Amino acid sequence: MTQDQRTAPDRFQTLVDNDERIEPRDEMPDAYRKTLIRQIAQHAHSEIIGMQPEGNWISRAPSLRRKAILMAKVQDEAGHGLYLYSAAETLGVDRSELLDLLHAGRQRYSSIFNYPTLTWADMGAIGWLVDGAAIVNQIPITRCSYGPYARAMVRICKEESFHQRQGFEILHTLSHGTPEQHAMAQDAVDRWWWPSLMMFGPPDSGADQSKGHTAQSMAWKIKRFSNDELRQKFVDMSVPQAGVLGLTLPDPDLHLDDETGHYRFGEIDWSEFFSVLKGNGPCNAARMQHRRAAHNDGAWVREAATAYAEKTRARTAAGAA
Repeated sequence: MTQDQRTAPDRFQTLVDNDERIEPRDEMPDAYRKTLIRQIAQHAHSEIIGMQPEGNWISRAPSLRRKAILMAKVQDEAGHGLYLYSAAETLGVDRSELLDLLHAGRQRYSSIFNYPTLTWADMGAIGWLVDGAAIVNQIPITRCSYGPYARAMVRICKEESFHQRQGFEILHTLSHGTPEQHAMAQDAVDRWWWPSLMMFGPPDSGADQSKGHTAQSMAWKIKRFSNDELRQKFVDMSVPQAGVLGLTLPDPDLHLDDETGHYRFGEIDWSEFFSVLKGNGPCNAARMQHRRAAHNDGAWVREAATAYAEKTRARTAAGAA
């Protein structure tokens, strides 16, 4: 059978099986498109909501250098949201529609951003742990079967690496400072460790994944690894780094398994995860209230940009005529 004789599903599956990219004009299953829209939208929402807990500390950064770095990081997060909304739009959905779904509570963002940032050390913990977990989760997406998503992730991962190093450096400075600074760093790590492990999603090992999102996403090569595999990689990466920082991870069950070479960790409180997802986290209401207000306050900017674009197109058309 020649390539021209294959059905659209056959061509799609052949591209996926051969590790080739699916592009916007390629035919694809409706379920594949919907899965991508859901995942990319959640990722984009997480980037713009994630600006809030760190933006909270821009005016209170301990030095001009720290302020400039934090401002650059928050600006990066806005850019990540832009890349991802643009990638979603190649699937036939408008970003305004996605934002409406977010504001209506019909689409989610990462539960990690519903926790408060109580001290400056939280900027370090977010950078080291939260952005570190994001890197582990997102690097495989650079090999995602959908081209626009994979290409957007290349730059995002490079910038997230800067964010992770920034957080590590903040914690290293604090943990090697005064006893009070060390205690502040330890407290931040204690509060952010378990929510960071939850970022990878509920456990999927040992379950019948044939009916779940993970199995289908892996079959389509949207995802490359299971939630459990990514979480284990993150733990294995973080434990030695905690040693360099001189900080301890808040898990009495954490130990090295000599047989596998992996660090084994304690049970995660998934009831907390699902409670936060349902809107019961410490900052859920505040995050969404701020997001809706910012969106409404920026309406005039969007209207002005649209009017300018339309005027420019009209001038260009008149000149061509």
